Amino acid sequence: MNTRRSFIKQSAILGAGLLTIPIIGCSPGGDMQAPRFKVSLAEWSLRDRIRSGKMTHLDFPQVAQSEFAIEAVEYVSGFFDDKVEDMKYLKELKQRANDLGVTNVLIMVDMWGDHGTLASANASARKVAAENHRKWIDAAKYLGCHAIRVNAHGYEDASYEDARGYFVDGLSQLVGYGEDAGISVVVENHGGYSSNAQWLVEVIQGVGSDYCGTLPDFGNFRIDGEKGILYDALQGMRELIPYAKGVSAKANNFDVNGNETTMDFPAMLRVVEESDFEGYVGIEWGGGREPTMTAEDGIRATQAALNKYLLG
Repeated sequence: MNTRRSFIKQSAILGAGLLTIPIIGCSPGGDMQAPRFKVSLAEWSLRDRIRSGKMTHLDFPQVAQSEFAIEAVEYVSGFFDDKVEDMKYLKELKQRANDLGVTNVLIMVDMWGDHGTLASANASARKVAAENHRKWIDAAKYLGCHAIRVNAHGYEDASYEDARGYFVDGLSQLVGYGEDAGISVVVENHGGYSSNAQWLVEVIQGVGSDYCGTLPDFGNFRIDGEKGILYDALQGMRELIPYAKGVSAKANNFDVNGNETTMDFPAMLRVVEESDFEGYVGIEWGGGREPTMTAEDGIRATQAALNKYLLG
């Protein structure tokens, strides 16, 4: 885990597109330093636009840059349309990003799909799942990403301890492959036990690899959304951020004054600021069940909040 803190800030030009432009800082001796935080855009934010056919997966780097002035992207596995092993397709996606100077950050591997469940109670199923996830590590490496994101599911009604053991085993098998490829495997708090930050920390510690970490998501501390079982979000962020290899700054709705209405967004960003984390803070528009704005406006409102509370 990197504990260096540089306190180099970013500024933004707020205009029609609410641009987010990192500024490279100088040390007292005049050496150039990279900004501590960089902003990326999660493809999930534009899911409705992709599903409607108004844009394609291949268009994503260009849309991120031209519409939002964001030059780093986080892909979603479901939008690859079974072309994760199609080298012609991957080459075109990589070329489009490279031509624009857009950085490919990570691939979020969905909970659905044919890759299986890493936390299955069945040892053979965990082994198969780890093997099936390898293609996403291969794609991430080719595209120049630093990580893939996976989920903890498949344990069904297992106990806290048993589910943890299953996931440590399945995750470790995948992380070993990631280490060889130089690609990290990060786990998002994404429902069930994974939204219990203490459980997820115990999993990461159980794997015990520098190539395994967390992707804390501001809005996913729902252990059981249907039953209203929640984990304290600020506590969860504080527990997960020491192991973070990325941050998902999810937002669901904003009022006319630019305040996120479903969570204490400034407080969540303070946890990030006060930690040792440095790297990509990904904008993810959740949209909620009854959003009062479009995804595009929601992305820009999230940019404005990041500029105000973290980057300014």
